[in-house]
Amino acid sequence: MLQTIADQYLWVIAAILMVNLYQRRIADSEKKRFSTLYIASLALLFNVFLIVIITKNLPQWTALIGLAIVVTLGVIFRKRVWPFRLHCVSCGAKLDTNHVIGHDDNLCPDCWAKAHPQEAAKQAEEEAQRQAATQIVEQSSYSEADHVEDIDWDLWEPAETCVITYLFAGEGTDRQVLLIDKKTGLGDGLVNAPGGHLEIAETAEEAAVREFREETGLEISDLSHRGVLNFQFKDGLSMRGHVFFAYSYRGEMVETDEARPFWCPVSDLPYDKMWEDDRLWLPSAIEGKRFEGFYIFDDRTMKSERLDILPKESDEDPEDGE
Repeated sequence: MLQTIADQYLWVIAAILMVNLYQRRIADSEKKRFSTLYIASLALLFNVFLIVIITKNLPQWTALIGLAIVVTLGVIFRKRVWPFRLHCVSCGAKLDTNHVIGHDDNLCPDCWAKAHPQEAAKQAEEEAQRQAATQIVEQSSYSEADHVEDIDWDLWEPAETCVITYLFAGEGTDRQVLLIDKKTGLGDGLVNAPGGHLEIAETAEEAAVREFREETGLEISDLSHRGVLNFQFKDGLSMRGHVFFAYSYRGEMVETDEARPFWCPVSDLPYDKMWEDDRLWLPSAIEGKRFEGFYIFDDRTMKSERLDILPKESDEDPEDGE
């Protein structure tokens, strides 16, 4: 039996040393790294006892003497040999594996942050910088995509969020929609619908009402969220747009510094003067369908597109609209 133990015992020592190597990846773990070396040394000492007993053909019960010596040494030097704790010494919370085998203070992250506020603030700032740098790298890689299939849209995050709102009036063949000749900003010179960017703490619907008033002078109501447009531009700009339809308004239409509004028959939309993606999703939206679109643009040229039409039985918008 002792021979079998001796043959397999080196695996135990190797496992202890592997833990020591892993501890080197954990900050503030010098004390625990040395403790694993002490444990490995005691395990090696017991292995020496086993080898001596086997080679000298001593009675197997003498292994208990060697074990007693090793345990006694461990007890004498217990502060160095066993600094590990399973629970936070401050609040009693269960520690994760990294904090059990590393982090000499045996504190959970919350208690460590309370005990070291300056260091915690510095770490939080560094982590925020790393995340920001990672996002910049990811977004820059998205700008190199040539096809919508090259982008993981579940992970993609827009740098900007905006709204665009179409106001309808009339019925049947007389039905009209209010459009604008855009004078400034992204898409200047094109025909579009009133819209703009969300402000801080503003919902998409609130932004739609505000932007419409600023660009046309009209106060709209009875809004319906129709869909979402996701744009990735080759120059790095990424933007998500919420599309609204409105059916009621009051006030007098005026031309502003940003836009010249005009009424246009729904049956005669000037797609040749609009963004290229409009001709893909706007007809479906006018038919009452909800949608989500994904587009890659190089300046004003559409390079790739995908349009998802949501099932009619779905009562949910593709986004929450906020």
